[in-house]
Amino acid sequence: MNEAQTEPVVVGIDGSGTARRAVRWAAGEAARRRTGLRIVYGDVFAAPAIPGLRKAQAPPEVVRADVEKSLAEAAEAARRESPEIAVETASLPGTPTSVLIEQSRRAGLVVVGDRGLGGFTGLLAGSVAVSVAAHAHGSIAVVRARNGHEQDSAHGPVVVGLDGSKQDERLLAHGFDAAAGYEAPLHVVHAWNLVGVDVRRMRVGLAADEIQAGEQRLLSELLGGWGERYPDVEVHQHVTRGSAAAELLRHAEQARLVVVGARGRGGFTGMLLGSTSQALIHHAPCPILIVRSAND
Repeated sequence: MNEAQTEPVVVGIDGSGTARRAVRWAAGEAARRRTGLRIVYGDVFAAPAIPGLRKAQAPPEVVRADVEKSLAEAAEAARRESPEIAVETASLPGTPTSVLIEQSRRAGLVVVGDRGLGGFTGLLAGSVAVSVAAHAHGSIAVVRARNGHEQDSAHGPVVVGLDGSKQDERLLAHGFDAAAGYEAPLHVVHAWNLVGVDVRRMRVGLAADEIQAGEQRLLSELLGGWGERYPDVEVHQHVTRGSAAAELLRHAEQARLVVVGARGRGGFTGMLLGSTSQALIHHAPCPILIVRSAND
């Protein structure tokens, strides 16, 4: 496991079941990273007047008591999950999205549940999860659970999706670190198509099986050296032609965590969240770690 980190894991709560699940997952992640956990509540009613926002129906003291109760319960759940970590709580003025984006400037990781209070029945992912994933200043984990039960996601391999871009090394670092910490196998997935294959490596009439072999060689070269750094991590390589999102969703069915970049190769300039990461946020049945750099 890597040396202890100084930046805390930050998790946002709103009193919902998905938020409580996110707190427990975040506590475990803070323990794995050997850092602290900061639980935050975005109190929109404590913020300056926001046009169109209705006032709280309950008196301010009742709202405040509910917020403090939610924070205390979340802290207790975190300490039960990981007694060794330092836990702090904070109620901050602003919307949940704005508070978490601001907190991401000083966090090693921001964690959110996939849907919060008030989410419509059948909604695949809530607006807070999508917005924070798109605008956070660092990495974010969206905690989704298979059939609503987090324990179902507590087993299986770590899956990392690579696309041949400059972010692959960073994704592998996160993937290997997570697999080592969980004592789980690492499945490295690379899906290619003719649009994404580097034209410098193509020639007229190049057969699909030749491209497949070339992509496999590139992945093997990319993985060179990682086995020496993580000798106890069992690595499985998966190279296939097709949709990266579809392939990662297939592997996510048995995974405990999927690691992807915020934007993939060929993403449009200015695009904050790529199609693959969006698909996983909405459809994957396990937690998703979206690795973002300062340049994303």
